[in-house]
Amino acid sequence: MMGIFIALLSGALMSIQGVFNTEVTKQTSLWVSTGWVQFSALAVCIIAWFFTGRESVSALWSVDQKYTLLGGVIGAFITVTVIQSMGKLGPAQATLLIVIAQLAISYLVELFGLFGVEKQPLEWRKLIGMAVAVGGIILFKWE
Repeated sequence: MMGIFIALLSGALMSIQGVFNTEVTKQTSLWVSTGWVQFSALAVCIIAWFFTGRESVSALWSVDQKYTLLGGVIGAFITVTVIQSMGKLGPAQATLLIVIAQLAISYLVELFGLFGVEKQPLEWRKLIGMAVAVGGIILFKWE
């Protein structure tokens, strides 16, 4: 149950963050806004680190798959693409498309066992669920 609550909170925060970032971009620029988002996130993480377990930062260099350290780089591009999509499509439509893309890619990662994730069998009900979600986008956009 806690996992469901956290996932819902995450989705809500992402939507609000996208709107905030888009507004900051309108008044500054794409890269200034993105830089501020990443910098302020770093500041929050450093402050949180002081009040929590304080694991050694050097542990990062012992991570097995070094490519997984690119999450922050990907995060910068996530911020950029969310800002751009929300600016061009509006928050609701952009979020719908972002969530569908997340769902599709996440299922492919599970299906093929990519990036160390346990491989899962193909399930038709999951494909049908994605088709229903895509249908929802069409219905949402239909005028």
